Amino acid sequence: MSGASHGGHEAAFEILDRYKNVDVTVLEAGDFVSFMSCGMKLFLEGKTTGMDNVRNFKPEDLTKVGGKIFNNTKATKLNPDKKTVTVTHTDSGKNEEIKYDKLIISSGVNPAKLPLPGIDLKNVLLMRGYDWAKKINDAQHDDSIKNVAVIGAGNGIAAAEVFEKAGKNVTLIDAGHKPLENYLNDDFTDVFEKELKKNNVKLAMDTKVEGFKGNGKVETITTNKGDIKTDLVIIAVGITPNTDWIKGTVDLDKRGYIKTNDYLKTNVDDVFAIGDAIFPFNIPANTKVPIPSAIAARHEAQYVSEHLFEEKPSRPFKGIVGAQLLEVFNAHAITTGLSEKNAKRAGINAKEIVLKDHLRPDYIPDSDNPECYISIVFNQDTHQVLGGSVLSSYDISGEANVLSLAIRSKLTLEDLAEADFFFSPTYDKQWNLVNLVAQKALNLYKIV
Repeated sequence: MSGASHGGHEAAFEILDRYKNVDVTVLEAGDFVSFMSCGMKLFLEGKTTGMDNVRNFKPEDLTKVGGKIFNNTKATKLNPDKKTVTVTHTDSGKNEEIKYDKLIISSGVNPAKLPLPGIDLKNVLLMRGYDWAKKINDAQHDDSIKNVAVIGAGNGIAAAEVFEKAGKNVTLIDAGHKPLENYLNDDFTDVFEKELKKNNVKLAMDTKVEGFKGNGKVETITTNKGDIKTDLVIIAVGITPNTDWIKGTVDLDKRGYIKTNDYLKTNVDDVFAIGDAIFPFNIPANTKVPIPSAIAARHEAQYVSEHLFEEKPSRPFKGIVGAQLLEVFNAHAITTGLSEKNAKRAGINAKEIVLKDHLRPDYIPDSDNPECYISIVFNQDTHQVLGGSVLSSYDISGEANVLSLAIRSKLTLEDLAEADFFFSPTYDKQWNLVNLVAQKALNLYKIV
């Protein structure tokens, strides 16, 4: 098993639980085992029990159930003819070949690094992994750092919030028109834009970063719209697959992502691939697309573990819907399935409907009746639900999970319009938001 994050974790424990007389070994390139980058924001805000606890599992958790784990062990080459993986022990520099009968590659991705002048200056940081989390945490408590620039208005909004709360002057930079525009429609991005501005985050949209300047450490970001003074830069502009070590052996696409068949097998016998470095089957798109998420990796790992020793698996991997949380300050959104744009790219006659409403009946005062947005993306020919998003200051993740289940089950607008949910004015309206947005899409929406 190569990689100890979500996919490697799930596969290792699943195999040990499912089978007898198996020898499971997990290889981890880093020193710290199984850091959860998705928990980084909570750690930086001081909302965890400590940095070393922000992890999927501890090494001793695996050894207790009969597994082995080698940290500081970087996979550098795959040798299918010998069924070995060449590794480098990064603490000693020594190389070794480790044998396998079945290999599951879950090597994941690396944070994208901008190939620009000055990128190696001090105080230019990336936002992924244990080591970067420590550096970012140190920076937010460094009083000499007063001005912070975050590049990337997607997942970078988390860093913007963290440093604004730490009392820094924050500028959020992106080449796009609006924060989160690759994830959400204009109604939703408008809310996020206002929320960032309300909390004193300066927005530098439509801005292309051209380089970094400074004497030893970063002092200035050069852009197509002029220079931006800063003491610290956080780069959150995407990911690149960690697959250089298998190039030329395992089939990769032009971007370096691992090609897999319907059973998550690679072109190499007995070698499977899961996690962020593959394109899993996307249920609503009916094709393979990138779905970088912990949930996707765990579903894939569970499937591979179940069918690991079958010559031909009894069923293909069913696929993933793909849901993601996007939040900053008091705006919390979840998007699931396909956006209208991506659905159309997949050749589907898709449409998105947005509903803005209050959560509870109108006789509840606004102070206790949060405003909510919910959208639904559907196939105009069949009414099949393809995607959707929710947004509120209140937790309406339940509605997002209903949408995810509807997409996975290939339900229609009519199914959701007629679905019966519980009602209490303490929690919602007589018609749930999911009912209402489906009814609006069917031109049945009425004021309640």
